[in-house]
Amino acid sequence: MIVTIDGPAGAGKSSAARELARRLGFRFLDTGAMYRAVTWAALERGVDLADAEALAGLAAQLKVELDGNRVLVDGSDVSRQIRSFEITSATPYAADNPAVRELLCVWQRAAAQGHDVVTEGRDQSTVVFPDAECKIFLTAQAKERARRRHGDLVARGEKVSFDEVFANQQVRDERDVSRPVGALRKSDDAIEVATDGLSPDEVVARLEQIVRSRL
Repeated sequence: MIVTIDGPAGAGKSSAARELARRLGFRFLDTGAMYRAVTWAALERGVDLADAEALAGLAAQLKVELDGNRVLVDGSDVSRQIRSFEITSATPYAADNPAVRELLCVWQRAAAQGHDVVTEGRDQSTVVFPDAECKIFLTAQAKERARRRHGDLVARGEKVSFDEVFANQQVRDERDVSRPVGALRKSDDAIEVATDGLSPDEVVARLEQIVRSRL
């Protein structure tokens, strides 16, 4: 069974999807981590992110693995590095690159092959897994999403203001809905879940209820 969770940045997709997968005994597929990993590798290796061909060429050479809570690039654990504000701000170069998206779509389908999976991202229900048995669109008000993201970054020791995070998120939101490939949109057959005012446990409980009704 494939469960897709799409939605805008800061809606809580990754944490909710990870916990949902644990409760269901499914594999968790963090697609955003794949784009972050490609971005991290490009910055580490001096590849110009604006050079679409060079970035796609680098991605084709990488071995990116999702091992439980760890993200590995060519065997090195980069789980913490890819969550920085710098990587978050630069990831759209990879996400907006058609060749990179096509490649990562192949990675994602391969990772899900033969497994029960909870996968999250922006285009999982519309592009990567259009035939998924259960589709969820997770969202929240813009300032609430920015508040959560800011809290996460501060907890990791990053020096960044709420205003910076909110401004960055507004740019990402606009880019996500207008990108030429893999644009964020709610699938016609997806169930929308607003997380405003809900605790993380309440969000997961709601998602689990939805999924189990489809089993």
